[in-house]
Amino acid sequence: MALEKLRLQWEKFFEPIFKILGNTHPAVLTWAALPIGLLGGVAIAFAPKDEFGATLLLVGAFLIGISTILDGLDGPLARRNGMVTRWGDYLDHTFDRLLDGTWIVCIAVSPFVGDMSFGLVVAWFTLLGSYMGTQAQAVAGTRNYRGFGRADRTIMSIIALILSGLFIFFDVASFGYFPGIFDHIEISPMSIVLIISGIGGIYTFLIRFIQANIGIKEIDRNDPLPQPNQEKSEQ
Repeated sequence: MALEKLRLQWEKFFEPIFKILGNTHPAVLTWAALPIGLLGGVAIAFAPKDEFGATLLLVGAFLIGISTILDGLDGPLARRNGMVTRWGDYLDHTFDRLLDGTWIVCIAVSPFVGDMSFGLVVAWFTLLGSYMGTQAQAVAGTRNYRGFGRADRTIMSIIALILSGLFIFFDVASFGYFPGIFDHIEISPMSIVLIISGIGGIYTFLIRFIQANIGIKEIDRNDPLPQPNQEKSEQ
């Protein structure tokens, strides 16, 4: 949520880029972000626990960063060029969810975590939280950004990947393993960011559900939907 508030500053920072892009269609950026982000996930998933793997983690972090930048530029570019469309918004949200789930699962299946089931659970909670935002937009017409936002999660993931790569290069000792049912998962920046993402997804779902309950009920009171039974009786 904190990083979502920096959108205006983000757009001002990239003002020179917008001038270079000119009348480029924003869909070009949207489509470019997808394969770049997927390649970043693949680099992470297949990174071994050695210096070559550390390099792959850094490459994955870089590619995720580029994909995120492109994703953050397509909306402002569409508004600047008068190319805002419903399909563009739909496509942007669809690719966001695809990449969110891919990055979480790729981190989870990598040798640095090694638990796909854990990754799938985290991805489920993450997508559930994101769903509440898009569903609120579909029903009420306004997007709900409360909770642990995509920007927060992506930045934390990039930092975790960079730290994990640097730890290998500088031969940082292991921090041990988590207790209980997670005793097979090594404590690392990558596993920690998965746990935070999972908890953040649950929190986001709950806070957005509560907010939607208040906001949508208020809309229903002020502008109730037409009732089929009432229409039949009037006829």
